[in-house]
Amino acid sequence: MYCIQVDIPQNICDIDDELKAIYHSKDTVCIWVFKTRDDRNKFVNDTAGMLKPERENYYEQHFA
Repeated sequence: MYCIQVDIPQNICDIDDELKAIYHSKDTVCIWVFKTRDDRNKFVNDTAGMLKPERENYYEQHFA
C-alpha cells in the first residue's frame, strides 16, 4: 500500500465513499463524486481504460 499525505477538505471526506471514484496519474488525483452508488459503478465500468481527458468528458456528458 502507498499513502501520500494530503490535506483533503472535510466536505469531500464527509461524502460516502461509495459515492466517490478516485483515479490518479503521475501528477494528479481526481475524486469523482456521484449521486448514487449505481452511477459511480456505471462510471467506473464505462470508463475502464480511458485516459483522464476522456473520463472528464464522459463525466460531464453523463453526470454533471
